[in-house]
Amino acid sequence: MSQLSAGHPSNMGIELASQPETWARAQELRDAQALLPSAGQRVAVVGCGTSWFMAQAYATLREAGGHGETDAFAASEAFVDRGYDAVVALTRSGTTTEVLELLDGLSSKVHTIGVVGDEQSPLVNSVDSLVSLSFADERSVVQTRFATTALALFRASLGHDLTPAIADAERALAEELAPELVDAEQYSFLGSGWTVGLAHEAALKMREASQSWTESYSAMEYRHGPISIAAPGRVVWTFGQAPSGLDRQIAATGAHLELGTLEPMAELVRAQRVSLERALARGLNPDEPRNLTRSVVLDSQ
Repeated sequence: MSQLSAGHPSNMGIELASQPETWARAQELRDAQALLPSAGQRVAVVGCGTSWFMAQAYATLREAGGHGETDAFAASEAFVDRGYDAVVALTRSGTTTEVLELLDGLSSKVHTIGVVGDEQSPLVNSVDSLVSLSFADERSVVQTRFATTALALFRASLGHDLTPAIADAERALAEELAPELVDAEQYSFLGSGWTVGLAHEAALKMREASQSWTESYSAMEYRHGPISIAAPGRVVWTFGQAPSGLDRQIAATGAHLELGTLEPMAELVRAQRVSLERALARGLNPDEPRNLTRSVVLDSQ
């Protein structure tokens, strides 16, 4: 894997390459998994940006698996006064304004569970139960391993065996990236079910790290308008099985269809690698993307 720019490794490159290890570690955190909502509970999962997309994936997996009604919200747009048994707040920094404000507003109304990368953060005193993933915390502004490690923890708590995902992530890190992926003009990421959140996250990574034009959709919704931008030199990238007939329709546009064949979390690692390679090729610093900070802390004035 290429991680070098002017002879210096990027934090993003180092961190994204560590994901097989951090996923395996999350799978073994039985005590932490036990702090997450139990089967049958009605749950809301909240976060911002990347954390919101991981919340979407977890919510879909949890409800589809029969573990209980589960909703995912952006923290700034959450409707959590609906009789939930628990609210799970996911935030790498533990300082995100919208998440802290939401938790402060809940007070003792509902059991709150925080999943955080910095166990010294203000979030610690705002939740009833705390899951620390400090071993997956990051120096890069662009999130990779914290988000996917949190999702690995969530999936393990639902009884998923992550061994196939870990093995595929190793493959994703070792393979050579195709030029048509790295050099594309535009990307549309598609998912279905729990992988819609991963598609949104892949698009966000590409925007953040490499300032690329990216979009993301539910796979079945893509043909309801967005396919109009498909063209030669552009990429349509699927997470999970593609809808029937999509291959023929994309071929007719001249766009490149990248059918994700790896376990979806590992496919996200491939997209992370492409975003990193595009950033380095353009002389950008993926650890300090334009207009972004590691945490969004809003001025109350």
